[in-house]
Amino acid sequence: MMNCVIIEDEIPAQKILKNFIGKIPSLNLVETFKAAIEANSFLNTNKMDVIFLDINLPDMSGLDFIKTVKNPPAIIMTTAYPEYAVSSFELPTIVDYLVKPFSFDRFLKAINKAKDRIEIPESTLEEDNDETIFLNVDKTLHKLILSSILYIESDRNYITVVTETQKLSYIDSLKNWAVKLPETQFIQVHKSYIINSKFVDKISGNTIFVMANKIPIGRTYKQELLRTLGV
Repeated sequence: MMNCVIIEDEIPAQKILKNFIGKIPSLNLVETFKAAIEANSFLNTNKMDVIFLDINLPDMSGLDFIKTVKNPPAIIMTTAYPEYAVSSFELPTIVDYLVKPFSFDRFLKAINKAKDRIEIPESTLEEDNDETIFLNVDKTLHKLILSSILYIESDRNYITVVTETQKLSYIDSLKNWAVKLPETQFIQVHKSYIINSKFVDKISGNTIFVMANKIPIGRTYKQELLRTLGV
């Protein structure tokens, strides 16, 4: 059983969420709030598994509210504005993003994502986040944490791996990297680029911004990119 709360100021949207939650036996709606400030003290003393959180709330935005919650649970964002989807995925506690009006099938998909996150032991998550790799560049073995990679660029026979502090170039192929990187975190957005979705700032036209780095989006990759990001 997963305990959940709704933080949503629109009554019609609350009713839809309550209706959908009521159809899933493994979900238990504990409380509903119209504003983030009302939910704050409750969440400080009650452990929840899932929060359904509207991004546009009267006292503060949903994204700002998440940053105030200590050890936040799985969060499913809801909003009528899909342009917020990319920035919302900067926060790892957000498991999905529902654009209103959403169907029960789409709601159920978000619940399954929340279940997957909750069922993964924290120790496993820490190991994944710290997964490392050694790159042999200029006769030196460089240790990299995979989750720290911003993007990988291919240029003919060379690969450049970019982090916040390093740029390492050596002979390799993007195809090899596509196999070794976690699919849940890295997305190929162009024939020459793989990006880390954790560092995506925004998308403008056919350009994706990864920590202020402008990466082109290939036409054949855009639909899958948006689908993966939940846009």
